Amino acid sequence: MMNWTDSLEIAIALAESHPDIDPKKINFVDLRQFISGLDEFVEGDSRCGERVLEAIQMHWIEEKS
Repeated sequence: MMNWTDSLEIAIALAESHPDIDPKKINFVDLRQFISGLDEFVEGDSRCGERVLEAIQMHWIEEKS
């Protein structure tokens, strides 16, 4: 089970589930939808802010490198 604070775990799951997506080009609306669509993700949107999404995006970029 993942929550918003699990930014690295979320990024790894996104990299595995969306290998064709370039995380450098994704907008935060789409990123939030991808995260909410992960089977392991259990938390709602209430704790999601720009900083959280930025952290996840940065981890995802690192995973793709």
